Amino acid sequence: MAQFRIPGPLRRLSDGQMTVAVEASDLGSAIDALDTRYPGFKERLLDNNGELRQFVNVYLNDEDVRLGPGLKAKVSDKDEISIVPAVAGGQPAT
Repeated sequence: MAQFRIPGPLRRLSDGQMTVAVEASDLGSAIDALDTRYPGFKERLLDNNGELRQFVNVYLNDEDVRLGPGLKAKVSDKDEISIVPAVAGGQPAT
């Protein structure tokens, strides 16, 4: 089973779980499986067109999926899927 690493801001959706195991053949079906188990993930990860939201980064074994096959990325046992919300803001250096 592949493991999702759930970031702190989204753990309320996973009942506080830091990791969630899912069975899937690709990233899109892994997100579907995660959302079936813990509803609300899909709407936070995907936009209205079914693509990854602009301000959410997803890594499959430390590889940014946007730079590869995206949601069609193959997922296998022992793969790690990390959800990393983009961080914005702050103060410019002086």
